[in-house]
Amino acid sequence: MASTKANNCSGKTKTFTVLSIDGGGIRGIIPGTLLAFLESKLQELDGPNVRIADYFDIIAGTSTGGLVTAMLTAPNPKDNGRPLFAAKDINDFYLQHTPKIFPQNRDFMTAITSWLDAFSGPKYDGKYLHSLLNSLLGDLTLKQTLTNVVIPAFDIKLLQPVIFYTHDAKENALRNARLADICISTSAAPTYLPPHKFTTRDGNGKTRDFDLIDGAVAANNPTMLAINPLIREIAKENSESGVIEQEGKRILVLSLGTGAPKLEEKYNAAKASEWGLLNWVFNNGSTPIVDIFSDASADVVDLLVSNIFQARNHQKNYLRIQDDNLVGNESSVDIATKENLQRLVEIGKKLLEKPVSRVNLETGRCEAIVGEGTNAEALTKFAELLSEERKLRSTK
Repeated sequence: MASTKANNCSGKTKTFTVLSIDGGGIRGIIPGTLLAFLESKLQELDGPNVRIADYFDIIAGTSTGGLVTAMLTAPNPKDNGRPLFAAKDINDFYLQHTPKIFPQNRDFMTAITSWLDAFSGPKYDGKYLHSLLNSLLGDLTLKQTLTNVVIPAFDIKLLQPVIFYTHDAKENALRNARLADICISTSAAPTYLPPHKFTTRDGNGKTRDFDLIDGAVAANNPTMLAINPLIREIAKENSESGVIEQEGKRILVLSLGTGAPKLEEKYNAAKASEWGLLNWVFNNGSTPIVDIFSDASADVVDLLVSNIFQARNHQKNYLRIQDDNLVGNESSVDIATKENLQRLVEIGKKLLEKPVSRVNLETGRCEAIVGEGTNAEALTKFAELLSEERKLRSTK
């Protein structure tokens, strides 16, 4: 499915398929729930052995979305090259491991110690996460993924984004990092987890150093990073003026958010005008500066991508599923209590029942779309399109 050839033997122009998953810590449970539903629909159409990676040309993920991307695309050496995880297993991974990645304070003194430690280092040491990812992914590298992946990080030494593409890794050994290192890096949210340093080497002994933090600094919503190379490829094939009309028509995009507390309006200018440096970093258990730049990044991308598709009247080719109604602990990236994690599972399930929404280009707000049904119905239709495209390609 990851082939980039333009046409199939039936003569129909190829439709490029893209899956994008936002960052959001423990809120990765929300897209995990949606992906399990999508994969179940694909299995109803094409059999129990198919997986998400069989259907998408590119899967992109930032931070927790990068972890999900790796789980969906890393080959399992014990299962004939099938992915390490089925989509239905993603939430079990979060429920089992996030309480150990983000251990919760159990008594007053531990809470005080943790608060004081925040002045001298990240909130969590990351040791469990590092050990888990190294054990899970071993020495698997980026070029070995079962389809093309895109995972962003940010180099704090060079002060520039680093975007890990499978395509680049196949052409340049210095870009072919271990998946474990990439996942640790894209998840290294400032104030929460420590930056990650590693080095790659090529066959000639040349090396490249990376000093990386969370990909959300660059793109908490990586959809634009995923579709940009496809637009370039379509442009090469269609140098005539009609290329603009082709862009949205030939790309099918599913973009999954991890939820946001927009309607809660927990910050405002009156409060923030009194904040000093400490308040921007620590405020009632939240980190406002991180919340703000990650939400701003995700929304700007959604606005840009929506504009591309709506301007060409191909808006139905772009399905963005996001819940703006999170409140309290459920909007946190790290409150990994049993109760809160289970609450996120329920939010994901209820999101399937909500109507399809699309961003209003004038107001920037997501609005329910009359006549397009629920997110579950939209994902079912999306599964049918993916299945059809896969069958067309298999006739080559």
